[in-house]
Amino acid sequence: MSYDANAAYDSDADVPGQGMPGPGVPGGHGYSGLGYGGAPRGAASPDDLSLPLYGATFGQAIKRYFRNYAKFSGRASRSEYWFAYLFTILVGIIPYILGITGGAISSLSAPADSYNATPPAGATALMATAGILLLIAIVATIVPTLAITWRRLHDANLAGPFYFLNFIPFVGWIILIVLLVMESKPEGRRFDR
Repeated sequence: MSYDANAAYDSDADVPGQGMPGPGVPGGHGYSGLGYGGAPRGAASPDDLSLPLYGATFGQAIKRYFRNYAKFSGRASRSEYWFAYLFTILVGIIPYILGITGGAISSLSAPADSYNATPPAGATALMATAGILLLIAIVATIVPTLAITWRRLHDANLAGPFYFLNFIPFVGWIILIVLLVMESKPEGRRFDR
């Protein structure tokens, strides 16, 4: 059975559908009525960057991640956010593997006498390359990661500055993850511009 995410976007107070509250449940007015009831409204096409794309694939999410590079207004769906997060982890794994390999080569080829021991040139080159690649990856993804996190918070009807809860020692990152996992809320459309 396939799921048509776009069928959930239109909400009509008279016709309960997917994502709609049942009869007698307040908030079933839809976007054209008095309230925000129903499912959140999303993009009908992956090329529409003005609305979040619910049910985005990995490729669509990465494309939207870079096309909305520094856009802090609007919203991002859970699938867009978590696929982009997965992408940044996968990009970071490459320099990590190179650095581990360089470190392993260096430690395995170390002589018994540790005084005046220099690591092999190949190990040093691998670790230097890993450091440079990691720096490039961080610089290339820091702004779009902050922007998509900001938009994901908007989709959960939270203000973007909730991101700074991340800096609370020990528990801030847990609080932020809980906020990022929250369901999309129709009220979040107030952040669309």
